[in-house]
This record gives sequence, C-alpha cells and structure tokens, in this order.
Amino acid sequence: MTDATVSAVRRQVEARLAAYREQVAPVILRAIPRREPRKHLYDLVEAQLTQEGKGIRPALCLATCRAFGGELNRALPSASAVELLHNAFLVHDDIEDESDFRRGRPTMHREHGVPLAVNVGDAMNAMSARLLRDNIALLGAELSARIFDEFDHLSIETLEGQAMELGWIRDNCCDTTEQDYLLMVLKKTSWYSFIHPTRIGAMIAQPEREDLDAFNRFGFFLGIAFQIQDDVLNLIGDRNRYGKEIGGDLLEGKRTLILSHLFQQLNGHEKARLRAFLGKPRQQRMSREVSWVYELLRLYGSIEYARTAARAFADAARTELRSAYADAQPGEDLEFVRLLLEYMVERDA
Repeated sequence: MTDATVSAVRRQVEARLAAYREQVAPVILRAIPRREPRKHLYDLVEAQLTQEGKGIRPALCLATCRAFGGELNRALPSASAVELLHNAFLVHDDIEDESDFRRGRPTMHREHGVPLAVNVGDAMNAMSARLLRDNIALLGAELSARIFDEFDHLSIETLEGQAMELGWIRDNCCDTTEQDYLLMVLKKTSWYSFIHPTRIGAMIAQPEREDLDAFNRFGFFLGIAFQIQDDVLNLIGDRNRYGKEIGGDLLEGKRTLILSHLFQQLNGHEKARLRAFLGKPRQQRMSREVSWVYELLRLYGSIEYARTAARAFADAARTELRSAYADAQPGEDLEFVRLLLEYMVERDA
C-alpha cells in the first residue's frame, strides 16, 4: 500500500472507531456507581475509562451486529461489557508486566500504587458482568445466557494465555517455538479481542444463526496479525503515537515471534548471553544490553521477519472474512471490518 492509501485507510478506520466509541462511552460511564468510595475507587475507574483507547473490541461487536441487520442498541450492553473487561485486563496486565506507561500516561499502579490498581481492575471486571445482566430485559433470557457463555469462554482463554506468557518469563524459557507463540496469542488476544466480539455481534443480529464458528478463523488470523504488529511497534514504534513504553517487551522479557526467530538464528555464545539478559530482573537489564539486542534484531532480520508474517496472517484473515461475512449487508459497517484488516498491519500506533 502507498503512503497515501495507508493514510486514507487510517482516517476512515479511526473515524469509524470514534463513532462507535461515542455510542459505547455513555453506557460505560452510566455503569459507574455514583457513591462512595469515590476518591480511591470510582474516580479511578472513571479516569481509566476516559483515557481514549481505540475501542476496537466494542466496534467489532457493533459493526458485525449492524452488518448482519441487527439493531445497534441491542448490542450496546455486550459491546460495553467487552470494553470494560478489556480495561480491567489492561490494569492487571500492566501490574504483571511492571509497565510504566499506557496510552501515553503513567499506568494505574505507577500513579496510585499496586493495591488500589488491583482493586480498580477487579471493580471493572464486576461492572462488566453487571452490564451483561442488562441483556436479559433487552434480549431475553436464552440469548443472554448464550452471550454470557461467550464471555465465560473468552475470560478463561485470556487468563490461560496470560499464564503461558507469564510462565515463560518466570521460568526464563528460551525455547518457545512459533507454534507456542501462536497458541498463546490465540488465547490471550484473539478470543477476547476479535473472535468473541464478532460472534456476539452476529449472534445478537441473528439469534438462530448456527455457524458462529465461521468467525473463529477470521478472528484468529486477525488477532495474530494485530499482535505481531503490536510486538513490532513496541520495538520500533513512534513513542508519541504508540502510547506505551518503546522497548518495554524486551525489558519485560516477553516471548514474541520476533524473539523466537532471533533465538533460532543465534550462535551458542549469543544464545547464552541473550538467555542471561532475559533471566535478569527488569531493573537489572541495562540500556547497553538492550542496545545489543536491538543490534542482533537488525543483524538477523527478526523484525522484518515478523512484519512479513503479520502480512501473511492478514492475507489469511481476508480470505476468512469473505466466508464469515458472506451474507452481510454492504455498507459502512462491513466496510469498517474490511478496512480494519488493513489498519491492523499498516498502523503505526
């Protein structure tokens, strides 16, 4: 894609994301209790939720519902619950990863301490469940129960994926394969960010629909493309646009496709040195060591390898999109889903 095309896609996708956020934001803010304790809980929840993220997950849910002829208001509680749960995961992830920045600001635990941040994440998790309860009056008990089952599955899969990643870091595992990485991303990213939001949107639009698994492969491939690109941006993204700590994945010791590829290229001495670097606590990893890892990544082409892989998975997602959305109605919602694919791989933030 040319630079002009990339810019045009970015503008269109970000405009649509903003439109979907405008629908979801009031629902989420109304879900925050207006009682004490405000200073140490509900004000912090509101501060977290008013930091403008992209809102990809609720957007996919709403766009898919509308693309299959559903009414937007019927999907709003579910889409809002997805976004609340996402923010709960982010607060907890930042603690687990010892991250310093999120969305261009200090993370919740850096600003307010770990105990309050954990409680804020727990509160948003509970609030997401409350929003799902609103589905009973809106959609009926049977469909509401099916949507709850989707949330139950995405929650467990996400926690399992997080456990895999944290376990690799804890044990300083340096032999993770590309297949290991793909399974972790399926669990940690694809299910809750892409597969279940599209399944839920389609389910609300067409409750009798039986082929929801058609969205699984689409969401899996899209999630992989998204995560690989995010891994790339974490290393070489623009600090002002990316919003998170550049090089944070290296400091945290995250096992990525990039790192897996690098280990396969290294000689014995380099492997031992990189293993020793990753085995250190974050606070003991020095800037010159990080610079050495960057030098290896350039030398062995690991970042470019990941970029190529992201484009290949995006191609696979395009094929699956045609199948999953074969009966969708043409219009701005279906076009958003299509353009989101291009945005995922070409984005710089």
